Amino acid sequence: MDTRPYLSRIYLKDDHPQGFPFNLPFLSNGLDLKLRSNVTFFVGENGIGKSTLLEAIAEKCGFNVSGGNRNHNYNFHKTESPLSEHLTLSWNTKTAQGFFMRAESFFNFATYIDEVAEEDIRVLDAYGGKSLHQQSHGEAFLSLFHNHFQKGIYILDEPESALSPQRQLSLLSIIHKLEKANKAQFIISSHSPILMSYPNAEVYLLDDKIQRTHYKETEHYQLTKSFLESPELYFRHLFEDI
Repeated sequence: MDTRPYLSRIYLKDDHPQGFPFNLPFLSNGLDLKLRSNVTFFVGENGIGKSTLLEAIAEKCGFNVSGGNRNHNYNFHKTESPLSEHLTLSWNTKTAQGFFMRAESFFNFATYIDEVAEEDIRVLDAYGGKSLHQQSHGEAFLSLFHNHFQKGIYILDEPESALSPQRQLSLLSIIHKLEKANKAQFIISSHSPILMSYPNAEVYLLDDKIQRTHYKETEHYQLTKSFLESPELYFRHLFEDI
């Protein structure tokens, strides 16, 4: 059984234009990522370009950049970023299966699924048997993960945004079940120390460059750990005007 990830390399062509998004700091010296794990995390501050990179990878995979797979034909979100045109993907095993999940436009995706279900109610079987709008935000996320994720490459943009810590653990369980069976590869942008602690995951920090790191070396982990151990020290600084 081939245990290698589907997607093995993501790199930027040298002849790309100037300006956004090629002027993002982590792209200033080009991009060449070799993926050795079935689970890869991109971490970094808001605005650094994680979503832009994930969207470009998803578009290159043929997924709907508004969120969804190749068969979801709607368009609520499009940044018109030219990054995907200049990315090259190398594969160990090419797959057309998978899903691009973006938390910020999930409401629009759920609306699209409801519209399709008006024509064929069986569509909802892939989402737990009922409208995603009839579930809480966290329930809808997990319903998608449990029922729709089976085999392929899954690109998730900040999936923790609607998940409690307990449900983040549930997502880790889903990831483990699929990737250990060599059915799935996950590429995830996240701020969650819980998610990025997944065993043997590759963690890439996007900053003034892109580099591999350990989740315990990220500011997300260190700040969360430090705060929970001594919140009063932070309150003393944050509330010094009181």
